[in-house]
Amino acid sequence: MKKELIANLGARVTGHFQDSIATKQAAEKVLNQAIVNAIVLMTDALNQGKKILACGNGGSAADAQHFAAELVGRFERERKELGAIALTTDSSILTAVGNDYSYQDIFSKQVRALGQPGDILLGISTSGNSGNVIEAIHAAHQKGMHVVAFTGRDGGKIGPLLKSTDVHLCVPSQRTARIQETHLVLLHCLCDGIDHLILD
Repeated sequence: MKKELIANLGARVTGHFQDSIATKQAAEKVLNQAIVNAIVLMTDALNQGKKILACGNGGSAADAQHFAAELVGRFERERKELGAIALTTDSSILTAVGNDYSYQDIFSKQVRALGQPGDILLGISTSGNSGNVIEAIHAAHQKGMHVVAFTGRDGGKIGPLLKSTDVHLCVPSQRTARIQETHLVLLHCLCDGIDHLILD
């Protein structure tokens, strides 16, 4: 292994930390009120006995599962269980729909099956162009659901699909890693805000 490559690793690590911090600071400045709006929207729905359906691909699938786990279990404080389902976890549904229909339909069919008016779809797409998340948004609107969308870059195709009653949290970055890191902070902001409104 080349010594000069190893010597540069420390600077690369520092660069990741600095870039991540800068991205989060930029996101806080432009997304603060939208995050508040998403917290209020979700809390109102949960207090009315509604649920949140979450979906995404790859790392965003992991975020969807993370969010559902925090609501059904707990975030940082004990509270009642809250209704949330990650649409990324049932391998039989995902493979059956993907095989018999299309990968584009793996989330939308679940939204149509499980979603009810007043529920919320949390759709996560780093690029804003994930076809199956887009189809899920269409299905959510057809079911009378609200949408909270996590995207990055310019919001992609998802941005223009959202209604005035939806919430768009678009991370101001072009780098996938930075967008995903900031999405995790957004998820924790939602979890903390929901707990605050329910418990305090």
